[in-house]
Amino acid sequence: MGLRSFIHRLTAPKMYDIIDNNPSKLVLVINNDLKMGKGKIAAQAGHASVTATLKAGENRPSSLDSWLKSGQKKVCLKSSYDELIQLESKAKINGIQTVKITDAGKTQIPSGSLTVIAFGPDNEEKLHDLTGHLKLL
Repeated sequence: MGLRSFIHRLTAPKMYDIIDNNPSKLVLVINNDLKMGKGKIAAQAGHASVTATLKAGENRPSSLDSWLKSGQKKVCLKSSYDELIQLESKAKINGIQTVKITDAGKTQIPSGSLTVIAFGPDNEEKLHDLTGHLKLL
């Protein structure tokens, strides 16, 4: 989906009736095993945020609309690689959108390294049940 199509989707009249007025958020869980620098983490979190937003616009427009209307809350947490994989499996079982970001390997870390997984945007309570035990980055 191109940028113009994405902007149109955000501004055009909605084609669905169900609007979730519950608070929603996007959770970014960083792979803390990699020991990335602050700038690298910020870049990877940016990739995850944009990709999750575009994917939600395509597949879950009501979730995206709810998130946009509630202030686009984002939370950055940290976890180990193994726990990230477990969280992704649980999220898929519970119908939560996930986006995996891997690195190209041009700077600090090896190519193909899993750097972050974005969960959502989705209902805050659902995401808290999944990731509430993790520590803030």
